[in-house]
Amino acid sequence: MKVFSNTPNRIFLASWVIPHHGDEKENNATHHHIAPRHQRGILQPLRNWLDNLPISDRQLAHRLCKLIPAQCPFERDVVFLGKKLFHIPPMCKLNPLYEELVGIRFRALCYLADSCQEDISQYF
Repeated sequence: MKVFSNTPNRIFLASWVIPHHGDEKENNATHHHIAPRHQRGILQPLRNWLDNLPISDRQLAHRLCKLIPAQCPFERDVVFLGKKLFHIPPMCKLNPLYEELVGIRFRALCYLADSCQEDISQYF
């Protein structure tokens, strides 16, 4: 009796599914309803512009790092008399351009650190 014959085909870990080796065709077939990134609608030209915006100016990189926060400013715990009442989740992820803004901030930080040799610890 082999151990592998008694193990399940999938392992469930906190809403993630790790497929068994024979399930690749099943996974590809079940996720076809999700639209690819290039077909996401009316904001796609703005997304492309933000993704392709070159960061080659030191002042622009500093402005972007100051304007785009490192963490969502709305996420917080509401505490009353030392007890946590509830948690307000990060609302920044509701922004349809969230990924592009995080990416442009990261590129600005990389430009300042790599090309300008500046200390970027003030932006964290």
